[in-house]
Amino acid sequence: MSDDRALSGIRVLDLTSVVVGPSATLRLADLGAEVIKIEPPGGDVLRTLGGPSPSGSLSGKYLHFNRAKRSVCLDLRREQARRVLDDMLSSCDVFVSNMRPDALARLGLDGERCLARHPSLIHCSITGFGAAGPYAGRPAYDSVVQGVSGIAGLSLRRDGVPRYVPMVICDHTVGEITAGAICAALFKRLRTGIGSVLEIPMFETMAAFVLQEHLGPSSFHPPLGPAGDTRVLDPNNMPVATADGWISISANTDAQAAGFLRAIGRPELIDDERFRSVAARFRNANGWFDLRANALRERPTAHWLAAFAEVDVPAMVCHTLETLPADEHLTAVGLASTEHHVTEGDVTTLRSSILIDGASPPPGHAAQPLGWDTRAVLAELGIPSAEIDALIADGAARDGRAARQAAEVV
Repeated sequence: MSDDRALSGIRVLDLTSVVVGPSATLRLADLGAEVIKIEPPGGDVLRTLGGPSPSGSLSGKYLHFNRAKRSVCLDLRREQARRVLDDMLSSCDVFVSNMRPDALARLGLDGERCLARHPSLIHCSITGFGAAGPYAGRPAYDSVVQGVSGIAGLSLRRDGVPRYVPMVICDHTVGEITAGAICAALFKRLRTGIGSVLEIPMFETMAAFVLQEHLGPSSFHPPLGPAGDTRVLDPNNMPVATADGWISISANTDAQAAGFLRAIGRPELIDDERFRSVAARFRNANGWFDLRANALRERPTAHWLAAFAEVDVPAMVCHTLETLPADEHLTAVGLASTEHHVTEGDVTTLRSSILIDGASPPPGHAAQPLGWDTRAVLAELGIPSAEIDALIADGAARDGRAARQAAEVV
């Protein structure tokens, strides 16, 4: 069966780990690319950092970020493995890593040297901090970037205490941006035949988002006011309590604000000078959010959802981790499904949320045990079976399928 997805025929060498890199290469895999994930003998740390699993080596988080990828295990500390990796690069269109630049350079995998050997390669390096600044080369995880980019500081402004967003939001965001940048570089290569060296720094990327959102009046010279979107930073800008739960609601336009006021039984406030326009509600954000916070407590969530739907005001139930998987809309569109995994038993698989020509891309196979496709990928490079055996025997490579079969015999 032919694959007509946008990146069908594109081969990606994936030297990433944890979340930011794997989220980028997952998106490329969903778009049709063949992604070959290179892991060290200990595997991607997310195999265990992401929590327990039946086998002990394939956490739920790893499972979701690494489906549709082929796992090859190489010990790049060994020269034989590095030679194999360079052979693989010659057959790949894209190389993605989130290693620190000095570690990449020690392996001879920096952009300059890679493109000297492979001029049409798209070389993409996700870094914590851009190479031109004083933080270059420093280690970074999502929480570090949330802090230094000002994301945690937004909660300091609002609540008096800095807080992380309780998910790796920087990793997700930068991963998606990386996938987009790679697609743009592939399009450029289609026109010019020339490869590219891409650097995607997490700090600068997330700092730009914070500043785009919150520079606001201080964007002008001289400033027209302090930085910070007062609506977004208001302490009452949060899900609103109902009689039996919480509801998420937003009424930004004048029509939506009027509909909200009618729905809560306060139509006399439609012409109130504090609330009668977008600009007025911006100036009086605290009063608007205070009104909203106190309006819904006496009736249940179902009542308010129906009332706001009738006046076309955006409002939805505020889900928890326990209720979200059973949401009727997610169930209807089939976001999640169950499949059988070779080492983990039955597992939940999440498909891509993107629809292409009305259909979601196929989710591909489940995330593989470590080194599951090592032998197959090396054979595709034309490496003789005896040489592959020698690489495995020397510890430069690991055959995950053989290891699995040996464990089953025992």
